[in-house]
Amino acid sequence: VQLQAFGGGSVQAGDSLRLSCAASGRAFTSFSVGWFRQAPGTERTFVAGISVSASDTSYADSVQGRFVVSRDNVKKTVSLQMNGLKSEDTAVYYCAAERGGLATTLGRYDHWGQGTQVTVSS
Repeated sequence: VQLQAFGGGSVQAGDSLRLSCAASGRAFTSFSVGWFRQAPGTERTFVAGISVSASDTSYADSVQGRFVVSRDNVKKTVSLQMNGLKSEDTAVYYCAAERGGLATTLGRYDHWGQGTQVTVSS
């Protein structure tokens, strides 16, 4: 599966932004999808993830209650709705896919899209 993330931009603190991850390939419905982010000088960390059927979702504590992950298996897209953005949400955001159950560990994901920059100004 090939992934492409888009939708990043520059916003003010408190604003909302919606990221999308478009997938190609016939096996998309076999993959759980995760969103990760990486700020300069830091490690890439898990943000949110969604299982194959969308029955399970998982969020990092730092975004719980503000971000919502969803997927449309017909359109082969996964979205990350980000509300109440904070300056600490500034990072490059990546979507990734792994065949199997939802995981929060970076090493479980073996298909990655290019990143999209999110910048939040306070």
